[in-house]
Amino acid sequence: MEIYVVKQGDTVDSIASAKDVPVSSVIYYNQLVYPYALAIGQALLLPAQESSSPSYPASINGYAYPFIEQSVLNETLPYLTSLSVFSYGFTPEGALVPPALDDTFMITAARNAGVLPILTLTPFGPDGMFNNNLITALVNNEAVKNTLLANLLSTLQTKGFQGVDIDFEYILPQDRIPFADFVADTRNYLAPYGYHVSVALAPKTSDGQQGLLYEGKDYRLLGQAADSVLLMTYEWGYTYGPPMAVAPINKVREVVEYAVTRIDPAKIDLGIPNYGYDWPLPYERGVTAARVIGNVEAVQIAVAAGVPIQFDETAMSPFFRYEQDGITHEVWFEDVRSLQEKFSLLPAYGLRGIGYWQIMRFFRANWLLLQDTFQIRSGQAEGFTSLP
Repeated sequence: MEIYVVKQGDTVDSIASAKDVPVSSVIYYNQLVYPYALAIGQALLLPAQESSSPSYPASINGYAYPFIEQSVLNETLPYLTSLSVFSYGFTPEGALVPPALDDTFMITAARNAGVLPILTLTPFGPDGMFNNNLITALVNNEAVKNTLLANLLSTLQTKGFQGVDIDFEYILPQDRIPFADFVADTRNYLAPYGYHVSVALAPKTSDGQQGLLYEGKDYRLLGQAADSVLLMTYEWGYTYGPPMAVAPINKVREVVEYAVTRIDPAKIDLGIPNYGYDWPLPYERGVTAARVIGNVEAVQIAVAAGVPIQFDETAMSPFFRYEQDGITHEVWFEDVRSLQEKFSLLPAYGLRGIGYWQIMRFFRANWLLLQDTFQIRSGQAEGFTSLP
């Protein structure tokens, strides 16, 4: 694939002619909307004149909620190794709480596509937020832990899941070791049945990093306890924070460089955001809330507003500002340039693969670039139990 950045005066026809590629490919690859207007600075993915087979193998996971559109799921599955269903909770007594919506169609679609469905386990309280008291009640009580593990195994077998992803956040510092023990116990309990156990890690850059998001996550212990880990390398730019890149490459690289000193790189998946944010300005902490947008939608906003897309060379991320109803907005999102930078970290550090948060919006250029960059591993090659 080739990446082309739109210049003043470019049209779809002129780009296709200059690059000797079909107009239909430019439109299809980049999900352009009729009449196919472009924004200056927009990054387009184009078919290359010469093709070569990707050589670096990578495991690709995508998180999705049970309200994902069937069409989006079907279009995405060919690019995945595994699909993480978000999410299952649990009670203080160890009972498993399924998603509010039925996830059977996701599991069926994944298995039919040769993709491994994964149960994501989260400690959500009644308010739908991460609850560290619920974590404490689980990881420090052997009876509750054993009950939950038995319920997990039953659900995995009954529903056809192929593994468990443990996504616990805001773990209390005093639960750092008990949590790592819980991950190890889960792996040991499920291993005889052929199930894979992964754990999501907040983006740390040092052992002693302060903050409730980080202190309960011990990279070394969790890297030993799990079959694989996901670095949640996103949300520097977030809903209630100031406008900035969601996953600036300089910050992402810092996390990776620390992680590989504590965890076997062959166990590490790099987290990549499949979304952007639109902030109204001026930003006021505690008041301003950004709107989540898709990456294709971001470009459409720039096109409709007639504003150029800029590219931050430090964050290696696209952004722009536009006016609407007298309010200035600032948008940060992902494009094929920013994604290519993140993809390059896998061979540079010997990482296992990629985990997308989340796949609810289809971004075709991402998946085509991914497919052009990596050999996407099958679930069986990853050591998961075989699909019947």
